[in-house]
Amino acid sequence: MDLQALLAPDTGTPLGESRARVLDLLRFAGRPLGVQEIAEQTGLHPNTARFHLDALADASLVTRKAQPRPGPGRRSLAYQVKDGDGPAGRRRYRFLAEVLTSMIAGVMPQPGAAAAEAGREWGRYLTEQPPPYQRLDATQAIERLTAALDEIGFAPEAVAEGGGYQIRLHQCPFREVAERHQDVVCALHLGLMQGALTQMRAPVTTDRLRPFAQPSVCIAELTTGQGAEESEPKRDRARPRR
Repeated sequence: MDLQALLAPDTGTPLGESRARVLDLLRFAGRPLGVQEIAEQTGLHPNTARFHLDALADASLVTRKAQPRPGPGRRSLAYQVKDGDGPAGRRRYRFLAEVLTSMIAGVMPQPGAAAAEAGREWGRYLTEQPPPYQRLDATQAIERLTAALDEIGFAPEAVAEGGGYQIRLHQCPFREVAERHQDVVCALHLGLMQGALTQMRAPVTTDRLRPFAQPSVCIAELTTGQGAEESEPKRDRARPRR
């Protein structure tokens, strides 16, 4: 392991289109904005908007503050661009990712399964569910999944292949960590896709992710068909009463 590279401060990386759009909206607003307002103005799902806002706050680009409520209940958060010239101190997120990933790989009895389940939870959380009784077809679901992966930074490409589909991931946002802990990081990525498809109630499943199947490209293999969603994990579903 290159310890010097691991402990080097993280450099300023591009925010990505959606995150940059959220930051620009806050800059031009000149006042604190709530999650729902930001979601409506950017066209993002509220959970996705909150995900980007929290990432901007963690990077010290925006601040968050609880807003007063006229009645009882949990107070909502509002976000505003941070005053000053920029973040205080340098961030070392790669080091944090290495610490947490190595802990999962070394301590958890089934690290891949644990990472996949975490990915499914986050995939569901970041994905908007269709209205009741509305079903997406396979093409719509794959388009939505590809857009979600693009938001996170995978530079995905959906390709028809042998009667099915592939999503080719041309960029890994966690490549350096994935090269050392492929069983954890790649399982997490597969879980993200599974959770998103489950949340969409999509007639599509993905049960296999081939890491670095081509130089700098990972490939997720998708299966389409009516009821394909039934093959997804259902550990969260309650058992019927007898």
